[in-house]
Amino acid sequence: MKGNTKIINVLNELLTGEITAMDIYFLHSRIYQDQGLEKLYTRINHEMQDETNHASLLMERILFLEGEANLSQRKPFKVSNDVKEMIRFELDYELENARELKDAIKLCEAETDFVSRDLLSQLLRDTESDHIYWLEIQLELIEKVGIQNYLQSAS
Repeated sequence: MKGNTKIINVLNELLTGEITAMDIYFLHSRIYQDQGLEKLYTRINHEMQDETNHASLLMERILFLEGEANLSQRKPFKVSNDVKEMIRFELDYELENARELKDAIKLCEAETDFVSRDLLSQLLRDTESDHIYWLEIQLELIEKVGIQNYLQSAS
């Protein structure tokens, strides 16, 4: 089915974001593992798998619309070994992703591509109710109990 070029382009932009998120979570999960923070490693490794699933869904939709899935692009991201900074970077990245998803959903509605809209709505639900929510809670916990107690509980 030949798809709308605007929709295919925005899906590819979102794909770049999801692949970059995979890279971020892959790196962070391994840093947490190296630091002995097994609970954080497990959770962030799970997030990497979620982002991989999101990327797969976007690729499948792009291919269905007879577009070319671009896997060669990445967004720049900050690197740190500080746990609080890493969680903050992850949250900032997810908040930007949520904004981009909302803009893409508006475009899909304007172009009457309701299947793509529904797919993006599913990704937005995952982003807001799982990723963003969990990251916000982690930052709140760090503020409430202090970084040392937080790190001890993440071991």
